[in-house]
Amino acid sequence: MFSSKRARVIAVGTAVVVIGGGAYGIIAATSGGATTTTTASSGHAFGGHGFGGGSGSGGGGSNARSGPAAGGAVGTVASMSASGFTLSTSAGQKVTVKEASATTYETGTSPASASAVTSGEPVLVLGTTDSATITAAQVIVRPPSSGGSSPGGQVIAYAKGKQGSSQQVGQIPSDYTQGSGTLVSGTTADKAVEAALAAYPGGIVDRVVALGNGDYEVHNIGVNWPHHIFVNADFKVIGANS
Repeated sequence: MFSSKRARVIAVGTAVVVIGGGAYGIIAATSGGATTTTTASSGHAFGGHGFGGGSGSGGGGSNARSGPAAGGAVGTVASMSASGFTLSTSAGQKVTVKEASATTYETGTSPASASAVTSGEPVLVLGTTDSATITAAQVIVRPPSSGGSSPGGQVIAYAKGKQGSSQQVGQIPSDYTQGSGTLVSGTTADKAVEAALAAYPGGIVDRVVALGNGDYEVHNIGVNWPHHIFVNADFKVIGANS
């Protein structure tokens, strides 16, 4: 993971994102066992997999979001305010981060205070996501690199009129149906979010869903691909799709 307090599960692969001098998160990488298929499609606009939208289509299970849920984002602090700060992701998304009295802070792997958050610093934010706003439970400044593997694929940033992709990489749980599963929160959600953002930075995670086989689906908005990132019970990213 990004923080040494959690198991590190994603390795820096063939390409990394560098923010504020620290390298973390894989944009494009492949592993020997991964199978990748790509065809062009119109992608998902924010109404379907974007700000304020649910999963678009699917089984209508308990992960259909009716309100804020556990999530997070990673990027660079763009500006400060009295109530928090704004974050700019590597895919160009702007995130409003609200700080609270219960928000905790780290710099790297060490405890810190709110004063560690300054403009231009790379940060990982974990908390409750509501569209493009995150109420922060934890802010990690200069998050450490992580170790592990990635199933591959390249993040496609959202832009109006920009083509998406129906790309599928790695392993998608055989029993997965879009809209199925159970929302999770707390430490479990944080670990899944960290793993997903380390492999595919740039979007905003707005929920984590536990699947019936023990895996998790991490729902990613604000990018054209990937929208669904799959993490196993060991918090290793195993697959991603649109």
